[in-house]
Amino acid sequence: MLCAVYKSSKKAETYLYVPGRDDFSQVPKALMSTFGQPLFLMIMPLKNERKLARLDVAKLRIELNTKGFYLQLPPAEENMLKIHLAQQQGSE
Repeated sequence: MLCAVYKSSKKAETYLYVPGRDDFSQVPKALMSTFGQPLFLMIMPLKNERKLARLDVAKLRIELNTKGFYLQLPPAEENMLKIHLAQQQGSE
């Protein structure tokens, strides 16, 4: 199975995976509006042995087969103040 990968022109570290190049037919219009202009990155084969940084290939395949797309959002940012306060409370 092949999929096309696009990055968002509006949202940093946000990627859209679709089953074919420029095939956004299954992507909701509201999502496309928020995503912005899709910037093509690559066509990628989805092999079982392939490892992706923040994405499980099996989950990606399921999403592409059931929904027709997969949206990868950036990881949650660490709240450094919250971490610092928790450390302070732990040292008391």
